[in-house]
Order: sequence, then C-alpha cells, then structure tokens
Amino acid sequence: IGREAQADAKFRRVARITVCGKTALAKEVFGETLNESRDPDRPPERYTARYYLKFNFLEQAFDRLSEAGFRMAACSSTGTCAFGPEQGGPADDKIWTSYTEYVFCRD
Repeated sequence: IGREAQADAKFRRVARITVCGKTALAKEVFGETLNESRDPDRPPERYTARYYLKFNFLEQAFDRLSEAGFRMAACSSTGTCAFGPEQGGPADDKIWTSYTEYVFCRD
C-alpha cells in the first residue's frame, strides 16, 4: 500500500513503555506486568527489545526499577515533525512524533 492510501486512514496511536534488556532481568523487575507477546520464546540469557509493559505510567516503571536497585543513568528525547503546513501537511499536533528513552543501571 502506498502512502496515498495511508493518508486517509485513522490510526489510534497507543503509548507504550517498551523494555529492552536481558529477558531474565526484565522478568525479575517487572514480573506479571511485562507483556511478552511480541517475543514469547526468548531464552532468559538473551537480550530483547520487543517487550512492553501492560501499564502506561512511567512512575510505575520507575518505582519497580528503583525497588530492584536500579538508578537512572541517562535520558534522551526527540520530537520530530514529519511535514508541516509549508509542505502541504496539517497544522496540528498530529504530525509530531516523540520518543523518550531512559537508561537504567544497577551497580
């Protein structure tokens, strides 16, 4: 399907908290709140970037990480605009996408 066909589609953007790291460690920290449906058979010692949490509140994720002895080591955020009114695009916030990455470590 070309981009022209996608222009009229109404997609619901779902905010997700994704989890990247070793499978065993992700399960240790997040337990039953970890959604493994995108990578269900990943061995415990392997790395994955395909899990996400079943809740959408960062505070809950931060609390779990803190309780497991992690501390925030870095943070990075982007906000990009696909195309603006100058290029014939819409003039509202729907054209903006954002991505924030938090890096935690445990000593």
